[in-house]
Amino acid sequence: MTPAPITTHAPATTTDKPRLLVVGNGMVGHYCLEQLVERGAHHRYAITVFGEERHRAYDRVHLSDYFSGSDADALALGEADFCARHGIDLRLGEAVTSIDRHARNVATDRGLHDFDQLILATGSYPFVPPIPTPKTDDGGHARLVYRTLDDLDRIREAALSLED
Repeated sequence: MTPAPITTHAPATTTDKPRLLVVGNGMVGHYCLEQLVERGAHHRYAITVFGEERHRAYDRVHLSDYFSGSDADALALGEADFCARHGIDLRLGEAVTSIDRHARNVATDRGLHDFDQLILATGSYPFVPPIPTPKTDDGGHARLVYRTLDDLDRIREAALSLED
């Protein structure tokens, strides 16, 4: 079982700065944040980034290293305090479920968030063909994808259950 990640929120402050929301905290979302900071946008905007996953941005190219002993921190991109240090509100485990362009807000399971500017850095989603699969002992299906750290945890758990 992997421990719950630490979510780093910037201090809650009332600001007159325009609100910039970044949807996606993968490799591209993280690079976008680095570029925004490099250009000083974090001084002009109140930036919030939403990541569907519970882990901060990590290097998906080296996911295989996770099976050979690397952990989420070893694969993580940038310093652990990058967002907090630059006043960016990092919302891990908070997926954006809808966008209302006219009302200029996004919805998550935790509420509505207004924006002045919106960046979508959502990455990809694996297509899994609707092929019938045998059910597992717990009633689930034995179909696994290899895209996220959570996917790799499920693969590891499935492999360990085969050893029992």
